[in-house]
Amino acid sequence: DHPYIPPGPNDLRGPCPGLNTKINSNSRGPDQKKSPFSDGYHMEPDILAIAAKVATLTSRDPLSFTLDDIKLHGNIEHDASVSRADFITGDNVHFNETIFSVLANANPGVDYYNTTSAGQVQHIRLAQSAATNPNLTNTDKEFFIRSVESSFYLSAMGDPVTGVAPKNFVQIFFREERLPIAEGWKRSEVPINSDTLGPLFRSIAAQSNW
Repeated sequence: DHPYIPPGPNDLRGPCPGLNTKINSNSRGPDQKKSPFSDGYHMEPDILAIAAKVATLTSRDPLSFTLDDIKLHGNIEHDASVSRADFITGDNVHFNETIFSVLANANPGVDYYNTTSAGQVQHIRLAQSAATNPNLTNTDKEFFIRSVESSFYLSAMGDPVTGVAPKNFVQIFFREERLPIAEGWKRSEVPINSDTLGPLFRSIAAQSNW
């Protein structure tokens, strides 16, 4: 019902591949973000409500936001991303293959990512940012967001219970910002919620050696 349509030159994009993948590029408002996330990723309202509430702080409209709004540095957007350069570079929105190579090359010898590799990727990316960004922001909040995001890509592209996700699915998700349906991906029958994300988050956090 919702075929993949690549963004045009005038379409809005943001720093979040999950939103870019599922949202009409010029839509506005939490209601338009809730349905695609619940339908597309099987994500439940307890997670969606928190994300939407925080994202509205990026907009002048207290009840809505666009993909462009959420690039605001220091809200949901953060330093040491696994796919975007830090704000200090001047482009914290677009996918960066050099940055992403850390994740792409993680967990060598197997065809999947897991919480161990996700934590190690976060550790490496933070070290890279610390070495190149004199304005690095790395508080409890940023660490929490990074770890939740890692939990999400493993859950959405793989198994929300085990946190194991095929590398091919994850790489398509980040690089092309589309659901890899043609390659065999299917939405998990297990809903993504705080109960499933919590164990993955704690495992990733421990492996990241923050």
